[in-house]
Amino acid sequence: MSLKTERIIGAEAVVKSLIEEGVDVAYGYPGGAIMPIYDELYKYQDQLQHVLTRHEQGAAHAAQGFARTSGKVGVALATSGPGATNLITGIADAQIDSTPMVCITGQVASHLLGTDAFQETDVISISSPITKWNVQVTRSEDIPKAIAKAFYIAKSGRPGPVLIDITKDAQQGELDYRYEKCTHVRSYKPVPETNLEKIKQAAEVINNAKKPMIIFGQGVILGEAETELKDFIEKSGIPAAWTVLGLSALPTSHPLNVGMVGMHGNYGPNKLTNECDVLIAIGMRFDDRVTGDLNKYAKQAKVIHYEIDPAEVDKNVKTEVAVLGNSKDTLAKSLEFIAKNDHTSWVNEFRDFDKIEYEKVINGQLNPTKEGLTMGEVLQGINKATNDNAVIVSDVGQHQMMAVRYAKFSNTRSNVTSGGLGTMGFALPAAIGAKMGTPKRDVVAVIGDGGYQMTCQELGTILQTGTAVKIVVLNNEFLGMVRQWQQLFFEKRYASTEMTNPDFIKLAEAYSIPAKKVSKRENLQSAIDEMIASDTSYFLEVMVEKEDNVFPMVPTGASVSEVRLS
Repeated sequence: MSLKTERIIGAEAVVKSLIEEGVDVAYGYPGGAIMPIYDELYKYQDQLQHVLTRHEQGAAHAAQGFARTSGKVGVALATSGPGATNLITGIADAQIDSTPMVCITGQVASHLLGTDAFQETDVISISSPITKWNVQVTRSEDIPKAIAKAFYIAKSGRPGPVLIDITKDAQQGELDYRYEKCTHVRSYKPVPETNLEKIKQAAEVINNAKKPMIIFGQGVILGEAETELKDFIEKSGIPAAWTVLGLSALPTSHPLNVGMVGMHGNYGPNKLTNECDVLIAIGMRFDDRVTGDLNKYAKQAKVIHYEIDPAEVDKNVKTEVAVLGNSKDTLAKSLEFIAKNDHTSWVNEFRDFDKIEYEKVINGQLNPTKEGLTMGEVLQGINKATNDNAVIVSDVGQHQMMAVRYAKFSNTRSNVTSGGLGTMGFALPAAIGAKMGTPKRDVVAVIGDGGYQMTCQELGTILQTGTAVKIVVLNNEFLGMVRQWQQLFFEKRYASTEMTNPDFIKLAEAYSIPAKKVSKRENLQSAIDEMIASDTSYFLEVMVEKEDNVFPMVPTGASVSEVRLS
């Protein structure tokens, strides 16, 4: 907290306030309405690095990637009008994936508001449904409190994005600056009070279960409850499955880790969701991609829900007992009442399904007999080269599902992907932020040829910053996931999904990024090893089977127990 008062302009107050909040990197793109803030950033560049992305959407995704690996609040800056609206996709992505982010947009001068001035857009109305909180600041003296409140709201409780829109005259006007961090907002209770009786009730149900099953989500990672989750699982002996965003909270090699649930999840946890007698949900929201047909989802099970957001309880799935609070706290308290147990015979049922899935699906991906390369063997090669320690960044599509299915993780905060919104173009800019958030780790962006071309201009950001991101484009010359659905449900009518792609190698080389293309199996591992060994960024294009599909698959509207293996 800065107790000293000094006379400065609003733009400088913005920069000094960010520094007070511990921000050392921000992503953005300048323009007329935010120029005063950029002028101050220039003066403070030894304390706060600004990363010039090539598009404001890239700035938002980079801020997300930084937040996801570092655990800090990501920061994105943009000017008014199109600059602000270009942030919207990233803000929406952050909202549905609970990513803490503060976006600061410039705005036309306050006397021009509502006049349709040049580059004026009502970004407050546009962003209201997709932010945790937003505010327009028209007076310079209101800037420090707005920023303090924004950071508190963004990172407290269930995290999310916040937007501050600052008029140009507020940036240029003077104020008596003093910064005081926010620790409380009236009527806002970020973490609900935990009821000990509910913990005891949940423990009693869990202790009496014959076939209990855990599904954990990103709430474990956001709550920094990885140790508590592991202790809970090991004491109770309960098999644990994960959602896409929960991946890496528990090492994939853990003996009680039984894989992923949901549309392209593993065979066992999907099948046995409808056979367990107690379903324990920890920090997850029962998304439709997890549940399939809600009318047929776990109807036989008593559901225990550990959750920080009361709005998620009973929203989709009726619970027997809801335990509210931060998962780190609630799981720690639950350990006192959870009985030491062993469910070996029940766990073996998952392993029996694993054998079926391996024979019918996984073996064909990891040990293919066909000539064409598979996405699964590329991920296996990355695992080998990084000793299961890389951060894998993906956006949405077949490559994403292959990445979360076949990547192996030893450490938390290792899977960075666009979960709820499913944003094509997320991966490349998010990987830049992810690498800056954890600079000592290998960060590998695994991207499809379609999504890559939505934000490939961010190669310019890599060129300018020297960020050592490793980029793998899995090129099947299709919009692969849409094509898969067209094959399975639209009689192979491949409407607007086949891609005519540019020379990706020349494109990478134009940005001074070392690049290689692989189409033969005998060259794959050496190319991956070379990429990982590089001290700089590296681009690897892998030509994969054009019509390879991701299985298992729960068709839309089907029950999770109707999961298909082909």
